Amino acid sequence: MSLTVLTSAYRLRSVFRLQRIQSHMMSSHADPEVLLEKVGRAGVITMNRPKVLNALNFTMIRQIYPQLKKWEKDNETDIVIIKGAGGKAFCAGGDIRAVTEAGKAGDSLAQDFFREEYILNNTIGAYRKPYIALIDGITMGGGVGLSVHGRFRVATEKTLFAMPETAIGLFPDVGGGYFLPRLQGKLGLFLALTGFRLKGRDVQRAGLATHFVESKKIPDLEKELVDMKSPSAEDVSRVLDSYQKQSSLDSEKPFVLDRHMSDIDRLFSASSVEGIMQNLKADGSEFAKKQAEILSKMSPMSMKITYKQLQAGAALSLPDVLVMEYRLSQACMRGCDFYEGVRAGKLLQCTGNRKDGCNFSSFYEFHTDL
Repeated sequence: MSLTVLTSAYRLRSVFRLQRIQSHMMSSHADPEVLLEKVGRAGVITMNRPKVLNALNFTMIRQIYPQLKKWEKDNETDIVIIKGAGGKAFCAGGDIRAVTEAGKAGDSLAQDFFREEYILNNTIGAYRKPYIALIDGITMGGGVGLSVHGRFRVATEKTLFAMPETAIGLFPDVGGGYFLPRLQGKLGLFLALTGFRLKGRDVQRAGLATHFVESKKIPDLEKELVDMKSPSAEDVSRVLDSYQKQSSLDSEKPFVLDRHMSDIDRLFSASSVEGIMQNLKADGSEFAKKQAEILSKMSPMSMKITYKQLQAGAALSLPDVLVMEYRLSQACMRGCDFYEGVRAGKLLQCTGNRKDGCNFSSFYEFHTDL
């Protein structure tokens, strides 16, 4: 076979691969991927990809953003409610596999996805009307970006919150550099580095949700919200408060990390990731040993980026954090940990003899400069 034929065949395969990527990220299905409805004087957004836990894709971003801007200017719209379909997830994250395929192919969608997602996050953070996220289910990554920056975030016993990005060679983006360092003590850094999962009422106790309402009460809460006549933020808050008072489930249980908060503050107060690991190994407690084991399985690059990201973000506005995170996202797109992490479903610990071009043995060899 001639070189010309081989080259032509390779180019054709590349074209077909790129077409598959674009159709995956931009496709329209029989069922709309996001429902945008006007119910009374409320704008209601429903993420409608229950089979993939309402993972956020590029099409959805491009539908939600202009509708939010339209409702913000509409005198007939008083509040916005966002929720997920299917009963299992609010939104389990961004459609990362599609992004990785685009990145490998050198397609601009890998840039466009992050840029437009972060613009959407900032729009939510600056929204002038009450924005209520009903996070009744799995809420991770991109789903956190759609909720945590809003005025009201309602958790239920089905809520599962996590920022697991250090396990896939990324970092807790969507404004993680803004909201995580503003949590109590070193809790945000702990959650960012370990990917620790918070459930139910603990999501509110950590400061990530504003209210806790039992899942069975969510339909009634939503109906009361959409039936309100020209409500102010204070009116919305009073309704949410009343439903929270009616929800006693797990109220007697302490915060899952309550007995470890002083340890987290002490062990994660080091001036570097290396220092944190040294603290954990020197401590000797079962809690410290477990965290050291977890961190040893994370991407060394991601952990060092995350540490610097939260350190810088503590003094920045949300818009400035999102600009920083966009630059970081594109740097990760040019690396290898992200692609390997997504491919494997988790990032395997680097051993120094990997065959994917990532030849470093530990985070001690990594340096970051934001």
